[in-house]
Amino acid sequence: MRPFQLANIILVLSLIALDIAYLLGYTDWWWLLVVIGIYIHVLVFGSIYIQWNFYVKSYNNGSNSDKRIAITFDDGPAAQTERILDILKEHSVPAAFFSIGKNAVAHPQLVKRWHAEGHLIGNHSYNHSFNFDWQSSKSMTAEIEQTNVAIQSISGVKPLCFRPPYGVTNPNLAKAISNTGMQSIGWNIRSFDTKAKDPEVLLQRLLGKLKGGDIVLLHDSMPITAEILTEFIIQARKKGFTFARVDSLLGIDAYA
Repeated sequence: MRPFQLANIILVLSLIALDIAYLLGYTDWWWLLVVIGIYIHVLVFGSIYIQWNFYVKSYNNGSNSDKRIAITFDDGPAAQTERILDILKEHSVPAAFFSIGKNAVAHPQLVKRWHAEGHLIGNHSYNHSFNFDWQSSKSMTAEIEQTNVAIQSISGVKPLCFRPPYGVTNPNLAKAISNTGMQSIGWNIRSFDTKAKDPEVLLQRLLGKLKGGDIVLLHDSMPITAEILTEFIIQARKKGFTFARVDSLLGIDAYA
C-alpha cells in the first residue's frame, strides 16, 4: 500500500469520527476544515518530495554498506554535455543521463556517445514542460513512450529508468509509470546546481553530504556543474568513495 492510499483511508476514518463527534456534541464543525487542510498539505508535500514514495515507488538511494555513489545528470543532451562527457571519460567515471526526448532528437551524436562510453541513458519525458504534472495519465504515457522510441532509434537501447520532471509525482504519473513498465529513479542528494552561483560553495555542499549509496542529482545544462565536476570526482575519491552507474548501485535493469 502506497502512503497516498493510507492517507486516503486515514482521511475517511477521520471524517467519520468527526461526524460522530459533531453529532454527539463533542466537537465543532471547523475541525473538519483542519483535517482537510492537513490532508491537502500532505498531498502537496507527497508530490514534491520524491523520497517519500508517496504516489509511486522510486529508487532514491542504494545500500550504504559500502562507499559506492552514483552521479546522475538531468535535461540533456544540453550545452555542457560534451564537456561533462570529456571529464567523465578522463577520470573513468560512469554516470546516468536522464534525457529529455526532444533534446535527444536534436543531438543524436551525444546520445550515441552516452551509450558508446558506457553511461546509462534514462527517460526524462519528451518535452519536460511546466504543465507535465497536470497532464492526464494517457498524455504522460505518450510522452514516456515517445522518448523511449527516440532514444532506442538513436542508440539501440530502450530505457527502463525514468526520472519524473522536477521530481514531482502524482496518481496520474504513477499510472503512466505502471503502464510503461518503467522504474522511477529519484535521488537523495540534490545539488541545486541550477540555482548555484558560487562553484566552491556548490562543491563543498556536495562533498559534505556524501555517504555510501548516494544518488547525486546534477544537470548537464549548467556551466557551474561542469566547472566543479573534476574536483568533485577527485575529492570524492580521496574520501574513499567509488563511482558506480546507478543501475549497478541499485541492482536493477537499465534497459528492456
